[in-house]
Amino acid sequence: MKSNTQTGILAIPAVTSTLADYVHTFGQYVKKRYHERIHKIAIDAAFTCPNRDGTKGRGGCSFCNNASFSPNGLRPAPIAMQLESGRRVIRKRTGARRYLAYFQAYSNTYADIDKLRSIYDEALEQPDVAGLSVGTRPDCVPDKVLGLLADYQCRGYEVWLELGLQSSFDTTLARVNRGHDFADYCRAVRAAHRYGLKVCTHLMAGLPGEDKSHVITTLHCVLDRGVEGLKIHPLHVVKGTRLANEWRRGDYTPLLLDEYVDTVCDVIEMTSSHVVFHRLTGTAPIHLLLAPLWCAKKWLVLNAIRDELKRRGACQGSRLFTDAACTA
Repeated sequence: MKSNTQTGILAIPAVTSTLADYVHTFGQYVKKRYHERIHKIAIDAAFTCPNRDGTKGRGGCSFCNNASFSPNGLRPAPIAMQLESGRRVIRKRTGARRYLAYFQAYSNTYADIDKLRSIYDEALEQPDVAGLSVGTRPDCVPDKVLGLLADYQCRGYEVWLELGLQSSFDTTLARVNRGHDFADYCRAVRAAHRYGLKVCTHLMAGLPGEDKSHVITTLHCVLDRGVEGLKIHPLHVVKGTRLANEWRRGDYTPLLLDEYVDTVCDVIEMTSSHVVFHRLTGTAPIHLLLAPLWCAKKWLVLNAIRDELKRRGACQGSRLFTDAACTA
């Protein structure tokens, strides 16, 4: 995929067949850097969250269900076993032989620094683990943690700090009970960049009270503050959440597939090609998913995004922001 280095716009291919022809994907990024496939393996290290343990609140976000990460509340398997399980699946699917340990469930920097070092080291002891991708909240990244991650990076590991923002609107964050605000995110990004860390920011489309304009404003705010990676996915309603109760009462209406695809394609067009898209949709286990049901069909969504970009004659960076500066 060629890029116009002056504008940061990806060159639209004459013939296309995959989403990667239009978008700077994580797969492209690692293959260019390491000359081989490297896949993330999701790890549950039994962390919790300050929005669950009473430090900031109880119950977590209105859309979050414990069972999405730890079915039946069972303690997760040892990290080495989780990595081996992930290896078996990925090798059959893509043939990849190197991996990133993706600490995904809850806030994976929310612990004593010695405990964090022990957990991260356990993953990195595996010879085929090339680095870490650490998901967490913007209010859970003190300097000691950032210094630890920077040390791994200095030792040659691939390291990403994944910050769950979802929205730049504090009213939305309060409504879904996030327990942090946009200012927390801005401070976390500044601190991470001081340590030379790469940041991947998580965004959601379809949050209660928001429409496409809110997602675009959030994107603008995130890009204004500098980011190396993005994840975006639709808000889905899963069992056992407050959002599920709102949906049953008719107080929340999920996005239609066409609405989501339209929003994501706008986001892609407005994002410079140097930014890596780690994810363009998200799924939930079918036994937990209530709505929208299309969220269970990953490839339906990804193919629809590809087809819409092709229909538009567009690709990543082809419509960069010309709006006023972010005021959030």
